[in-house]
Amino acid sequence: MSSSTAVSAPRKSAGGRFLASELSVLFRRRRTWALLAALAAIPVLIAVAVRLSSGPSPGRGPAFLDQVSQNGLFVAVVATIVAIPLFLPLTVGVVAGDTVAGEASTGTLRYLLMSPVARGRLLAVKYVGAVVFCLAATFTVAIVGTLMGALLFPTGPVTLLSGTSIGVPEALLRIALVCLYVTLSLLGLCAVGLFMSTLTDVPVGAMAATVVASVVSQVVGQLPQLEWIHPWLLTQYWLGFADLLRDPIVWDSFAANALLQAGYVVVFGALAYGRFSTKDVLA
Repeated sequence: MSSSTAVSAPRKSAGGRFLASELSVLFRRRRTWALLAALAAIPVLIAVAVRLSSGPSPGRGPAFLDQVSQNGLFVAVVATIVAIPLFLPLTVGVVAGDTVAGEASTGTLRYLLMSPVARGRLLAVKYVGAVVFCLAATFTVAIVGTLMGALLFPTGPVTLLSGTSIGVPEALLRIALVCLYVTLSLLGLCAVGLFMSTLTDVPVGAMAATVVASVVSQVVGQLPQLEWIHPWLLTQYWLGFADLLRDPIVWDSFAANALLQAGYVVVFGALAYGRFSTKDVLA
């Protein structure tokens, strides 16, 4: 075994242990489970409200809301649509904004930097932790929505936007694809939160700045006078998962969203590394 291989093996092992430790700490926090519980409440409220009402009028409320009483599988889709503009960015902003600033505020960042993990790898681990939370958050909304829909409403073949019908197993697969699409949509926001977290030792400030970034992007996206900038906005394709509800699936928005989010990850990841690599940690 060469000396370079012998050195890289312990580094990879240390990085893996650090990632496992990061995820363990993240999902042992009461705040994390409180955020997931708040997201889980969205499909519960939607399902209960539709069940107790006489039914929403067609064209009013979120897309697919008028389909919930006929097929409970639509609860997951409606809940995702409701959660995307504010609730998911809010929870992701809390977690991503706390990645570095939270460690700095509690004084543990100095000890992390004394471990055999480079600053760049530490940032990467923190980012992956935030992404894993995004995945957990989106699937929490979908799984609870599916369960509540099956409990309170009939379930069966789903009629897609293209007019064709698919069975329940394929419908569940489409819902899983929607969750992956939404997670992909939040990758750029995670990178923004990571960068904001390197700028301050106050987690609340980084959290707020991350959420504000998503809100501003959505507001700008609604202004026709700024249409020239819309293709570059962080939130441009957040609702593009509707293409996954067609037959056949249209992957154009998925690819465009992936390219856009990758750009945000590269730019804000580089900014975060540039800031963090020169950051003085005194406490």
